[in-house]
Amino acid sequence: MPTSTDKKANHLIDEKSPYLLQHAYNPVDWYPWDEEAFAKATREDKPIFLSIGYSTCHWCHVMEEESFEDEEVAELLNQHFVSIKVDREERPDVDNIYMKVCQALTGRGGWPLTVVMTPDKEPFFAGTYFPKESRMGRPGLLEILRGIQSAWQEDRSALLQSSSEIMEVIKKRERFNPQAELSTEELEDLVERAYQGFKGTFDSEYGGFGSAPKFPLAHNLLFLMRYWKSTADQEALDLVTKTLDSMYAGGIYDHLGYGFARYSTDRKWLVPHFEKMLYDNALLAIAYLEAYQITDDDTYAQVAEEILTYVSRDMTSTTGGFYSAEDADSEGVEGKFYVWTPAEIKEVLGEEEGEEFCRYYDITEEGNFEGKSIPNLIGQEFNKTEVDDKFKEAREKLFAAREERVHPDKDDKILTGWNGLMIAAMALGARVLDKGRYQQLAQQASDFIWDNLYQDRLLARYRAGEAAYLAYVDDYAFLVWGLLELYQTTFNPEYLKRALLLNDELLENFWDDEAGGLYFYGEDGEELITRPKEVYDGAMPSGNSVATLNFLKLAKLTGDNKLEKKVEEQIRFFGNQINKNPTAYSYFLLSILSTQVDNREVVIVTEQQQEDIEAMLEILRANFMPFTTQLVKTKENEEQLLEVVPFLADYQALEGQTAAYICQDFTCQAPITDLEKLKKQLIVDN
Repeated sequence: MPTSTDKKANHLIDEKSPYLLQHAYNPVDWYPWDEEAFAKATREDKPIFLSIGYSTCHWCHVMEEESFEDEEVAELLNQHFVSIKVDREERPDVDNIYMKVCQALTGRGGWPLTVVMTPDKEPFFAGTYFPKESRMGRPGLLEILRGIQSAWQEDRSALLQSSSEIMEVIKKRERFNPQAELSTEELEDLVERAYQGFKGTFDSEYGGFGSAPKFPLAHNLLFLMRYWKSTADQEALDLVTKTLDSMYAGGIYDHLGYGFARYSTDRKWLVPHFEKMLYDNALLAIAYLEAYQITDDDTYAQVAEEILTYVSRDMTSTTGGFYSAEDADSEGVEGKFYVWTPAEIKEVLGEEEGEEFCRYYDITEEGNFEGKSIPNLIGQEFNKTEVDDKFKEAREKLFAAREERVHPDKDDKILTGWNGLMIAAMALGARVLDKGRYQQLAQQASDFIWDNLYQDRLLARYRAGEAAYLAYVDDYAFLVWGLLELYQTTFNPEYLKRALLLNDELLENFWDDEAGGLYFYGEDGEELITRPKEVYDGAMPSGNSVATLNFLKLAKLTGDNKLEKKVEEQIRFFGNQINKNPTAYSYFLLSILSTQVDNREVVIVTEQQQEDIEAMLEILRANFMPFTTQLVKTKENEEQLLEVVPFLADYQALEGQTAAYICQDFTCQAPITDLEKLKKQLIVDN
């Protein structure tokens, strides 16, 4: 980031966002998204030039270097426009709305997102990356800006008409007018159609779905694992394991430092855009952990542990929160930190060991990425444990050597929603892998969010001592998810209490009492040109999808039937939209699937025998039981637990012995004290 005294700072200099600060010394007179910028545009009768991106985005860096650092571009923008920079991770509400504009106008989206609009925030032009000058059939930014500036002065009515038409299209899309409620048969068919859709687009050679580019989209795998659980269709599980195996073998996985990059540019999972996002690694850790529970294959446990090791080592603040992302670029070159030549490998490992490593990990003279090589195991027949044992010391040496390189920048802001996802992953990792360290990390992050980002109302972002922005639906939904996983790991009622409190606030501030569904931002948030309800499960599951499953889990845990009715309302409201393309709503389908199978509640009650509790819980932790919720009542937690789960007052230990109560399909069985009987009951019925 330029800081030399010969460069004048613009209006971004006092912001906290690393992305905005990257642009604070551009010659473009950037403003943050605030009233000052819009008032200036109104006063000076200028259109708004809106640029949205994020700090670890490669093409955002390219456009900055080509255009926003360029004096000619800056002069044109400063003279005829008011320029606003937005960090999409701080303002996903703004990004969500204007990305839909771009998709409506161009049929595609992405970042950097480029929008031109009136001072009233109504857009009339949108696109993504533009070079400074026109080339290869792509219009240049200078040409676009000059054309818009001319039209603003000479034919503004045409621009305003275009804006009006765009706004009508967007608002029409935001108007959910559910037709007749889907029948039971149609709802069941949604799940089956989604499965068939995934089968139809599955890449049998390299795993994943569709062709390049390929995104991990772990929630698709979570759906397939639950589909397998409910149907015993082995092919559904095969789709999952092939994809997980292929992603791990590919260059999208960092074989030296661990963790996954955001997506692969090719079909093989070989060449990623190298940025690493917290949310991807959280969701993928969950997918690998669940695959381990199902298959008992140590490979999946090891990959999950490596992901969590990466996050704890490189993405965890000293205060407990998790950082957002690592950049794709270092020294201005994409992927430079991650790629190798044979000579570099042999310099670290020596000739003989280096030769063997290069042969195994595809490090060649010609390279597989711009003349250098991304380590990968594609096409290798390997056992991960054997490979790890064989190359353990070599990988450690290479990792140490790589640490001496110039590191990619890190986006060290702490986002509430993404932390919720990683809290869920860490909590699940703690109980599946029996690693207390992960439980500690999940608890530290949860406490950090609660202490720093909950101030009468949940906030969305923390950085450099400042918490800001009213939390969005995703923040509430993802954090409740994390708290529920943390409760199922620790059985500390405090986490369940926090989840319920946040869920109540979510319904109070985001729920549409008239039609149903959760708005993207709260009724106390900034009023934008539309107030969308997002249910599409993109790179992450939507807030509506996650919240719906949370409602179901909380209803089962607390006995609150009102929350079950909210699930029904969500399915009724969004059902017809999901019906158009079920595979695009895979996480929402988890709730629909959960309403179609027998759910089970297990309550363990003890007076003092901690060993008995652990033995019973081990049965639950060792097996994949996505349709089972667990509660534990002890003498120590009873008073606090009954505040939120009053029906547990009647559940008691049996003649002093620890007892497990199993309820399924609205029927509760006699309490079980015998461990083998409990194991048989759970596994057979599971």
